[in-house]
Amino acid sequence: MEIHAHEVMRMMLETGAAYSRESLAEAIVARFGANARFYACSMAGMSVVEVIDFLEKRGKFIARAEGFNTAPDRICTHH
Repeated sequence: MEIHAHEVMRMMLETGAAYSRESLAEAIVARFGANARFYACSMAGMSVVEVIDFLEKRGKFIARAEGFNTAPDRICTHH
């Protein structure tokens, strides 16, 4: 079963934490498992690293002094 990339963003919002790429990868693995695969409207079968790259390239992260997070308005409503 694949998990929508939005679930990663929702996890980020729930924690409110500022992430580095490494700490986000660790949080994703802790939440969804090391073998989790992710999908979005334009891509499927993404690994943890690939989903982070995907979200970053699409401007879903908001930089903070201590790292990055996201915002509700960065989550699109289509699937």
